[in-house]
Amino acid sequence: MSVPGGEWSDSLSLYQKESNARVLPLSQNISGTKLEAQRQILSSGRVPDSDRIGEVDIPIDLIPEESLSSLYPFDEIETAVQKRWKQENAFALRDQPSKKTFYCLEMFPYPSGRIHMGHVRNYSIGDALARYKRMRGFNVLHPMGWDSFGLPAENAAIQRGIHPAVWTEQNIAHMKEQLSRLGLSYDWSREVTTCLPEYYRWNQWFFLKFYEKGLAYKKEGLLNWCDSCLTVLANEQVEEGLCWRCKSPVTLRPMEQWYLRITDYAQELLDAIPDLQGWPEKVRVMQENWIGKSEGAEIRFSVEGSSLELSVFTTRPDTLFGVTFVTIAPEHPLLEELLPLSRQREETESFIRKVLHKRATERNTEPGEKEGIDTGLRVIHPLTGDHLPLWIGNFVVASYGTGVVMGVPAHDERDHEFARKYGLPIKEVIAPSVAHEPHAPEMAYTGPGRLIHSGAFNGLSNELAKGKIISELETRGKGVRKVTYRLRDWGISRQRYWGTPIPIIYCETCGTVPVPESELPVILPRDVAFTGKGGSPLRDSESFFRTTCPNCQAPARRETDTMDTFFDSSWYFLRFTDPSNTAEPFSKIAARQWIPVDQYIGGVEHAILHLLYSRFFTRALKDLGFVDSPEPFRALLTQGMVLKDGSKMSKSKGNVVDPDQLIERYGADTVRLFTLFSAPPDKDLAWDDKAVEGAYRFLGRLYQRVLELSRFPSPPPSSGGTGKTPVSSAQKPLLAKIHETIRDVTFDLESNNQMNTAIARLMELLNALGNGNPEKAEELPLLREGYTTLLLLLSPFAPHLSQHLYGLLGQEGLLLDQPWPEAREEAMIRDEIPYVIQINGKLRATLMLPPDIDRSELLKKALEDERIQRNLVDMKLQKEIYVPGKLLNLVVVPR
Repeated sequence: MSVPGGEWSDSLSLYQKESNARVLPLSQNISGTKLEAQRQILSSGRVPDSDRIGEVDIPIDLIPEESLSSLYPFDEIETAVQKRWKQENAFALRDQPSKKTFYCLEMFPYPSGRIHMGHVRNYSIGDALARYKRMRGFNVLHPMGWDSFGLPAENAAIQRGIHPAVWTEQNIAHMKEQLSRLGLSYDWSREVTTCLPEYYRWNQWFFLKFYEKGLAYKKEGLLNWCDSCLTVLANEQVEEGLCWRCKSPVTLRPMEQWYLRITDYAQELLDAIPDLQGWPEKVRVMQENWIGKSEGAEIRFSVEGSSLELSVFTTRPDTLFGVTFVTIAPEHPLLEELLPLSRQREETESFIRKVLHKRATERNTEPGEKEGIDTGLRVIHPLTGDHLPLWIGNFVVASYGTGVVMGVPAHDERDHEFARKYGLPIKEVIAPSVAHEPHAPEMAYTGPGRLIHSGAFNGLSNELAKGKIISELETRGKGVRKVTYRLRDWGISRQRYWGTPIPIIYCETCGTVPVPESELPVILPRDVAFTGKGGSPLRDSESFFRTTCPNCQAPARRETDTMDTFFDSSWYFLRFTDPSNTAEPFSKIAARQWIPVDQYIGGVEHAILHLLYSRFFTRALKDLGFVDSPEPFRALLTQGMVLKDGSKMSKSKGNVVDPDQLIERYGADTVRLFTLFSAPPDKDLAWDDKAVEGAYRFLGRLYQRVLELSRFPSPPPSSGGTGKTPVSSAQKPLLAKIHETIRDVTFDLESNNQMNTAIARLMELLNALGNGNPEKAEELPLLREGYTTLLLLLSPFAPHLSQHLYGLLGQEGLLLDQPWPEAREEAMIRDEIPYVIQINGKLRATLMLPPDIDRSELLKKALEDERIQRNLVDMKLQKEIYVPGKLLNLVVVPR
């Protein structure tokens, strides 16, 4: 069966044909027949898989809830199975040296208090894969933990008067209960919580190692600042340019922050992207673009009347003779030295304040209208000696390139727009290669060509001129060849409380002093007040802030910045490999055994920063000798979002579906099955209440079937549902279907985690098994084999019901410990296969015929069929289109 996009409609139509639901006369009172019809179906053991019972359309919301709950006792089953899993410690890693390893990891959650459907989908995908791999004979590491530092806990402390630690602990307890209720196969003995000292001490340890190697350093950077609260604000706390708490205007203020030199690894990170074959192409492209390698020249423009020079990076040195102005970022540190030289200082400073306020307002967005101001200063062209105006522009950012750009309005659209607005000169220096090539004079020309108005370089192609102009700059000491990256160093300082304290001490005598490793962890104190004002609460904790210098024992103070929470999540996958280790963050042996993670699963919103930081962290640790692998994740699956009413679920839109309520009504297996079946894992899932009902009815139907089958005498247990059960010729099609399903489901999971199509195949198998009759002794063994196989294949997706029904069929042990069924080639040999017979491309009949039938015999059989004969009356056969083993299409025209 083909299920485009994993839609329910195609699959359910198969069940409608086989539901054997009795047709109710339309003359009957519909409202009086709904419940009775449902009871008749339930008592027959046949469960409908759509909302249509015969000819009577019964809306879902009109079917009594007690009728739905009677399909199968999911609550009783799931409670009992989960109790058994817990008693038998079913999900603990069973590290058997003879087996291959498989590390399956979903991105761990922030403990916000409740899981949402996005969590459910992510974790259901991972759990299905982990269960499948375990049944395939792997040692499976499948852990879970909590990314538990962060701003929301601190905001809760300010707003609700509850300590972040208490708020976080309560949320973790509740969410852990929710995850357990879903039946997820996590090894909770490996649970990691990043806000606990036993974890964050290793954050501090890594920081010290990076500091020793020069990878951690401190420099000035721009931060959001509220003058009223006298505190730094995170981007999330700036709402339309105002402080989230007091509604005062927010400005950008330069302050010292700690950074990690991720740019030292820019080229390595870029070079390794093609090797990430298990990653989605879109994520690799996003990473490549974020790193953003550019090759060009760094050119120095001297400032008139000063010893200062401004460095400009450009990828277009061929346009150097077309520069008519230079623009500097409003936050550039050199402006402190330049502005005193300006005759327009007051106007310039006013413009800078306005732009920086807008930057805080429109954080992370491109400025709309290009705006600038002439500083009154001039810079000197490095080759022509021309004196050019120095402008400040809102479109230049200090953290990108050098924070200074050369304006070439004839050959850059942005510069052209800026020059026309402010009446600046436009000098053309590249003429199109072909004289008649169309070029609008009111627009910048950015194509190839030959240089004009460029002195000794006139007539050269612009590509050849690039290298020659750079060489001339180098000869004159005015520039160098340069490779730059869009990637900036990672700022890890946060002026907040709820994070890892940075292990640095400041001493008036000794300066910046790292905390000795023997004194780790630097514990986050509890004696703090949360007011949202006055900077980091850690400054007000005397027990924390005041300390002694480890070197000279003089009074000193601690660093009050805490670490970005991305630091926590950049190596947690390593801690999972050895979570109880108190002597080191993880052992090299454990890392060598499990890293890189075989399958990582999470949202595409983390495709850049989290994944890039994790890649950097792993490479840095490799260079420090802690790990062997340079990459953290071998394969990555970015699951699609869960949408409702055409948009992502969110409280603000009022379209959130509560997983707890769904589980209460339908059970955990239904919720899991729906999220896995309704769309391919990497595509968005459109919420559909009827599709949830469909998943529930499928499981109810399976329950009724196996319950009925279990009443018949049980033969000796087979070998996991794959034994060579003797069959008659009439049973061969069903035997073939069983083994084809094993083959196809295995392919779906192995090839690209296509769980939606795998589940569709299991639905087909249930249909095929429904044609059997357990009351016939000769059919019973194959039916038992078929249903046992179905339960084994279904168990990764609906583990509770599968385990329960597996026991009803007389099988012992946990499904997790059973071997995955193996498809037998000889069992898939059919005496007859279905041939589709079409007339002018439309299906008219399906004939069961030998697989090796030749074309002429197939045509003869088709023409003998009454359905085909009816459709050929007064028609003339023009030609036949024959596809061996599949179809025959008769092309006909009127006589």
